[in-house]
Amino acid sequence: MFNISYIHSSIGEFFSKIGESAQKCFSGFSFIDAIDILLLSVILFFLFRFIRGRKAGVLLIGIAVVLLITTVAYAFNLDATHYVFSQLFKVGVIAIVIIFQPEIRDALERVGSGSISGLMSFGDQKKKHQMYYSVIDNVSAAIGELSRSKTGALIVISRTTTLDEVTQTGVKIDSEVSSFLLRNLFYDKAPLHDGAVIIDDTRIAAAGCVLPNTRRTDIDGDLGTRHRAAIGMSEISDAIIIIVSEETGIISVAYECTLTRNYTVDTLRKFLVQKLIKPGQNKADN
Repeated sequence: MFNISYIHSSIGEFFSKIGESAQKCFSGFSFIDAIDILLLSVILFFLFRFIRGRKAGVLLIGIAVVLLITTVAYAFNLDATHYVFSQLFKVGVIAIVIIFQPEIRDALERVGSGSISGLMSFGDQKKKHQMYYSVIDNVSAAIGELSRSKTGALIVISRTTTLDEVTQTGVKIDSEVSSFLLRNLFYDKAPLHDGAVIIDDTRIAAAGCVLPNTRRTDIDGDLGTRHRAAIGMSEISDAIIIIVSEETGIISVAYECTLTRNYTVDTLRKFLVQKLIKPGQNKADN
């Protein structure tokens, strides 16, 4: 038989400890502490947004469960459970660094890229934006033609994540982005039409590239190899991947582990402007 009074007293003691801890924390609460908490909250928010939808996000939930069990075991004086899970958590810190390595590298590349771009002069930024507008116009025009002719296409536009490893799987092009060239690269009798075209730093870096397929099992069975490769690419980078289905001509975009479909040339162009050009710099498109 369970001892109800013991359970009630244990629960009461648990919440009492929480109350005492909270009272100690807030007894010396200052303005600096508020800033500290706010800064930590912002960091955790962006960390959650970054890993959301990635496989690493599922792992993080598991780590949070281990931490919760450790806390509960400590509160109820479950010494053996607390010892095992606290040791597991310490070892897990090293595992996190190893398993999260692609995400950590991606995050650091974003921070570094943002810092460098902030040092660019206004003239350099304006010139860069003009170059991106040209890329967007040419890509949108090419995608529109490929969609109308139901010609399969897969275009990767890099942002802050380095795509050197993927670029090396194809044939180096290093050319300005033009609608004519993109359409010819995906012509169904062209030797490179089955691979992906990589656009890096406003130039066509390579064609015929091989993208990593997604390992997700919840993908729609109607989606083909191009779509699965696009989703896989969006899981390891912050690139924008545009897909044209050769069966239906439907335009899709894979970005941040999510595939969205049924774009038109206009909605695609607006999406690219929003993601590739900083907010406030695209007033001409409003």
